[in-house]
Amino acid sequence: MLRFVTIEGGDGSGKTRQVGLLDEYLNSRGVSRLLTREPGDTPLGKDLRKLLLEGRPESLSDETELFLILADRAQHVREVVEPALGQGKLVVSDRFADSTLAYQGYGRGMDLALLRRLNLMATGGTMPELTIILDCPVEVALARAAKRLDPDAAREYRFESEGVAFQRRVREGFLELAEADPSRCVVVPTDGPEMATQEKMRRIIDERLHESAGG
Repeated sequence: MLRFVTIEGGDGSGKTRQVGLLDEYLNSRGVSRLLTREPGDTPLGKDLRKLLLEGRPESLSDETELFLILADRAQHVREVVEPALGQGKLVVSDRFADSTLAYQGYGRGMDLALLRRLNLMATGGTMPELTIILDCPVEVALARAAKRLDPDAAREYRFESEGVAFQRRVREGFLELAEADPSRCVVVPTDGPEMATQEKMRRIIDERLHESAGG
């Protein structure tokens, strides 16, 4: 049964916009759902999001960054995801455990096996049945992300300002994760027209919902 969907992708992949469009579509279909995100969708998470996403890359050590992310995830699952699943809602999360593997594992070079164990602890075993990975060439993605950056204000750009090499490692990480788990992960390119990407996402969701209903 399709109960939990995560949307993943690198910075500038168009993820936030596509998640919003998908939520509008599910609403139009009358699907009982909850749209959520990581980090930052609990009272604690809002403070953690500010620490994680604002400032320069060097403002946090890699280990501090990891533990803040895991703390946010543990609280997110307990306060938001599990209650919604218990109410029978379809949960759609903008980022989840795969982001930790891609960013802290492939991007930062942390041990993937350790990260998987820590993810399991943080989630309590709650994992998505479907993950849509939005994929975009790094140069295109960074050009998009640059339009959002404001060097004169405290904005969310720690990861976006990491540079090309880091973003390439993250992108490769997401693609390798998808290749390793094809029954759960579907890669959708986002370097074309916005609505073409959205239509692909909608078809994927519709097909999985149809399968869940036993159609």
